[in-house]
Amino acid sequence: MNTKKENMRFMNAYEDFSDAIYRHCYFRISDHDKALDLMQETFKKTWQYISNGNRVKDMKSFLYKTATNLIIDQYRKKKELSLDMLQEDGFEPSEEPQIVFVADRKNILNLLDNLDDKYKEVIVLRYIDDMTPKEIAKAINETENVVSVRIHRGIKRINELVKNG
Repeated sequence: MNTKKENMRFMNAYEDFSDAIYRHCYFRISDHDKALDLMQETFKKTWQYISNGNRVKDMKSFLYKTATNLIIDQYRKKKELSLDMLQEDGFEPSEEPQIVFVADRKNILNLLDNLDDKYKEVIVLRYIDDMTPKEIAKAINETENVVSVRIHRGIKRINELVKNG
């Protein structure tokens, strides 16, 4: 393997995709600092993979897949928190429905948070990260058809949430 060539390829991938990977992480977990950490960890793991002599055919898909796996790990860690710990941090559960206005980024995040993870993932990849269904399929190891159906159902659910908001 030509290490100089791989170094340049990695640096170019960082330049081309770091902002998009950050946005992908942010819209999935809604925390700037954690999203930044996940983006950095994505590139660290990718570099380690390449450094071990492995080839990456499609860098963009590989990065999104790595980021998605790290996000899944983050959700698993997050679920381990108890309600008591959340309340100590100021979280108070409420039974009142939240009014959603699509024009505001915070409310868009709230809309996304009301989607099942499988729909949220493809909606973010499609409309935030501007990936094609084919690219999304590669990144999440699903068929294009499954991705298209999830996008359609996710949009349908968002429309229902907005109408019922």
